[in-house]
This record gives sequence, C-alpha cells and structure tokens, in this order.
Amino acid sequence: MKLDRKASKTLMLALKICIGSSLAIYIATLLHLKFATSAGTITLLTLLTTKWETMRLSVFRLITFVMTVVIAWLTFTHCSSEWIAYGIFIFCLVVLSYLFGWKATISVNAVIGTHFLSTLEFDWRFIADELAMVLIGITMAIILNLFNNNRGHRKEIIANMRYAEQQMQSVLGGLAMYLRNQETQQSVWADICALESKLLEFSEEAYEYQENTFHSHPQYYIDYFEMRKMQCSILHGLHYELRRMRSMPKQVEVVADYIAYLQQYIVEVNRPEKQMRELQNIFDSMKEQDLPKSREEFESRAMLYHVLMYLEEFLKCKQRFVDGLDEFQRKHYWKDEEREGN
Repeated sequence: MKLDRKASKTLMLALKICIGSSLAIYIATLLHLKFATSAGTITLLTLLTTKWETMRLSVFRLITFVMTVVIAWLTFTHCSSEWIAYGIFIFCLVVLSYLFGWKATISVNAVIGTHFLSTLEFDWRFIADELAMVLIGITMAIILNLFNNNRGHRKEIIANMRYAEQQMQSVLGGLAMYLRNQETQQSVWADICALESKLLEFSEEAYEYQENTFHSHPQYYIDYFEMRKMQCSILHGLHYELRRMRSMPKQVEVVADYIAYLQQYIVEVNRPEKQMRELQNIFDSMKEQDLPKSREEFESRAMLYHVLMYLEEFLKCKQRFVDGLDEFQRKHYWKDEEREGN
C-alpha cells in the first residue's frame, strides 16, 4: 500500500531523528563528554525544522550558548539556593530569548543550564565540552536535514496546482449555470469554501518546500497559491453579488457565456490579456444599451455590472502574478508558454 505524503514525511522525520540522535550520543560518548546523552536531545530539537530553519537555528544556538554560559555563571555562583538560582536563570534566559527572537533556542539552553547547575563548573574545559555537545547535535541535524524528498514534494505541489485549477474551473462553471438558471447538484458556495481551505494547505506546502531547498526560485509556487487564494476570495464576493440579484436582466446571458469562456483559461501558463480585452468589450457593449425601464431592472443591471468588476479584478490578480515573474521564473516554469492559447 502506497503511503501518502503526510505519513511518509512522518516516517522520514522519525528515521532521521532516530539516526541523528543515536549518532550524536555515540560521538559525544567517544569524546568522553560528561553529558553525552544531551547531544541526542539537541539533534532531536534541531531536526524538527526545515532545512533553512535548521541552518538559522544552528547559528542562534551558537550565539545563545555564550549568553547561557554568562547568565548561568552570574546566577549559579551568586545564589546559594539551587531552585531560586535556576528560576532566575530561566527568567533571564526566556526574556532575552524572546527579546531577540531566539525563543526556539530556549529548550536546549535550559538543558545546558541544568548541567552547569549540577556541577557548578565554569572552567574552560567544561565549557568547551558543553560547546562540543552543541556542535555535535546541530551538525548531525544539519547533515540529516539535507536529505529531503524534494523531487516528490515538487511533484505533489504541481498536482496541487492542477487540482486548484480544476476546482476553480468547476466553480466558474457553476456560476455560469446559476446565471442561466440551470439545474445543478453543485453547491457553489460549499465548493468555494472547500477550495479556500485547500489553498491554505497548498500554500503551507509551498512554504515548506521553499524552506527545504537552497534554490531561490521556489518562491514561484508560494506566489502562485497566494494568487489563487486572492482569486478565490474574489469568487466569494462575485457569488454573493449574484445571490442578491432579484431578477436576471437580458444581459445576463452574455456574462454567463463569458464566465463559461473563462473556464478554459484557468491554467498556470496563461497571460490574461486576451480575456481582459473580451471583458472590456462586454463593458463597452453594456454602456451602449438602452437604460433600464424599471427600478428592479436598474438594480439587477447594476449588480451585474459589479459582477463584471469582480471578474476584472479576478483577471488582474493573474496579471499581477505574471508581471511579477522574473526572467529565470519565466524560463524555468513557463518554457511551454506556447500552449497557453492566447
């Protein structure tokens, strides 16, 4: 049975923690470090991050190690009560860590503090042993966090992109059917909400992928899903506007046809200039038509005009995304641009 990504990711993390922590303890033991088992804990706590987070956290661990030693020396050598001394130590450690944005280092530094408290040794040899333990722990974490299934993760992100496009096309189809007053089993509102929820998950996956690779271009995936999230929010407003219409003016068929036409262009590789020109033609055509004869017709046509404005903003979201692509992203991700069908 094939494991899904979440299960395989959990198993991979557990395996890396198992190997990394065990090797860290083994190496620390070979070096005769006094608290060798703590090297395994440091590896575990550092491995629970992405590749870039591991690198940043490792630097912070080294910086805050010096701070921890100084605070421990000031508190443990000047206070006779162990529990009071440790309380003061933790208080200072937490305050300074939050102040400088190093809160992820608190757990390891608290453990190091207990080592100094139990021995009250502040000679250079003991400090060097503690530093060696930290270096072993973070080194194992850095090495093991280099191993990630980025290729499989990228394939899943691309599959998520296709899923989002298909669902958005389905939503637009449902909106067109609603305008035409056609029967459908589809709940457009529920579909939009479900897609929004999925897009949040997809965006988090894209952020994780970016943090697990040393390439800069994966920002493309993040920008893509952010663009789709904005478009989904626009569809919410568009759908609400349609539900407020008490009657359907005669121009509604033209708008329904346009929404149906728009479906085929909800794809990754597409510049929306052509669709924006078609939309502008509809705007111009509506301006040339006779004025509404009744208040109800006036309100319905005004709402229909708002629907067109929502569609315009929907297309502008994609246009901003396209305009934001750099030369490398265009070459790397849009190399098959000829299939966009403009």
